[in-house]
Amino acid sequence: MSKLIPVTILTGFLGSGKTTLLKRILNEQHGMKIAVIENEFGEENIDNEILVQDGREQIVQMSNGCICCTIRGDLVQALSDLIGRRDAGEIDFDRVVIETTGVANPGPVAQTFFMDDEIASRYLLDAVVTLVDAKHGNQQLDKQEEAQRQVGFADAIFITKADLVSADELADLRHRVLQMNPRAPIGTAHFGEAPIDSIFDLRGFNLNAKLEIDPDFLRAEEHEHDHDHEHGEHCGADCGHDHDHEHAHDHGHGHHNHHHHHHHTDRIGSFVFRSDKPFHYGKLEEFLSGILTVYGEKLLRYKGVLYMEGVDRKVVFQGVHQLMGSDIGGKWEDETPSTKMVFIGVDLPKDAILKGLANCLA
Repeated sequence: MSKLIPVTILTGFLGSGKTTLLKRILNEQHGMKIAVIENEFGEENIDNEILVQDGREQIVQMSNGCICCTIRGDLVQALSDLIGRRDAGEIDFDRVVIETTGVANPGPVAQTFFMDDEIASRYLLDAVVTLVDAKHGNQQLDKQEEAQRQVGFADAIFITKADLVSADELADLRHRVLQMNPRAPIGTAHFGEAPIDSIFDLRGFNLNAKLEIDPDFLRAEEHEHDHDHEHGEHCGADCGHDHDHEHAHDHGHGHHNHHHHHHHTDRIGSFVFRSDKPFHYGKLEEFLSGILTVYGEKLLRYKGVLYMEGVDRKVVFQGVHQLMGSDIGGKWEDETPSTKMVFIGVDLPKDAILKGLANCLA
């Protein structure tokens, strides 16, 4: 069976530079054969000369071997057409980029790769990459929940047009985005220049024992704990407050400037559960399936490395909306077994979920 073809979902606010990035991907001599699918015609097309808008599907071969296809209809159909043509030897590509329009919610696009067996047997969803416009980002996040969802879903985030705003505005936007999604690295990019390896092969949907959470986010959480110890249980072993303030200041948004971030009340937010006690398998399974049933639509992404009672290896799990997968990971080598989970969603009852998880500990 041939290797699965990796797919990147490229999403971002209107005007955030997706088109610039796509043009670069379609014209640069990077040696990759990439198929770009423009999912619907947005306000910004790659290039009217390249794409003829006559409502039919168009496939155009680019000078560097990339191909470009626009669809107005069903993504599943477009993906299976591409595979059909590739199998027949008519076209060749080794990865796919799907550009969603500026107002699209990436959730249903991502779910396609788990729900449709034919697609899942040929394609591998690699990552959701979101571009945020530095100049208009705060305003777009205030006005559009889709923009917030694009941030919450992301495996990597790039703030574009950063040169158009002050360092303070940039730090404020970065902090805001970080509260929504602490697991996606946030880069800044003039988008002709983002390195291609920071866009492709991110393995954001792989089940693996690595769970990166931005240390600034964890530090801010610990800072909150200093003021509020009523949920001591889930605090776990690594809630020590020994981070010196100097260190926090290095990051441009340490303790000294938290106060001016609180005016954004975003519906999309994230939180982390940590514990050095093991979970009871049955209790956890029951609790998580209840959470998915009730809040599945509101849960955008969640991921964890779990310490389970009676299991000498890591258990990794992650999901999109109601679709959750879990697997046995590697052994706890030199590290002390502990659980770390991150949840990103819309209006989630943080305290109730943290408390419920704490009740599942053995």
